[in-house]
Amino acid sequence: MKHQTVDQLNAVADVHAEATYLFATRGQRLERWAQLLEQDPDRRLGALAGTEYTAPDLRDRMRASGSPITVAFEDPVFRAQGLSDDSYGEARRFFELSDWQLHEIVCHCHVGATLPARWAASRVRAANSPGSGFFAWLRGVFMH
Repeated sequence: MKHQTVDQLNAVADVHAEATYLFATRGQRLERWAQLLEQDPDRRLGALAGTEYTAPDLRDRMRASGSPITVAFEDPVFRAQGLSDDSYGEARRFFELSDWQLHEIVCHCHVGATLPARWAASRVRAANSPGSGFFAWLRGVFMH
């Protein structure tokens, strides 16, 4: 293997400086996803239909063209760190989300057929906050 400087690599490849930073924690990955969504806050994103009613093996393969998950998959840093596609199951694995958390972000029953990227960003951040998930939701239903 031949040693090359960054300038030499730039001549033959598209080098992203941020790709060297490892988004090691779940929180860091979720925050980056939210930031990616906020880059084009009015972009209309597609939702996935009926994630809560789909059998787990089929749900894992579900995808929607131009979904919030697609925005994450478009990021070269996430792909370099192992995000292999824009499916529901891959997003759940990569971002370490529960089914309920990912359902809140991408399912059409919460957001309609499409949603602005800024809404998706707020939902991603909510999944990253302490006390998120099913029990926090349930507590919110009964406390309000």
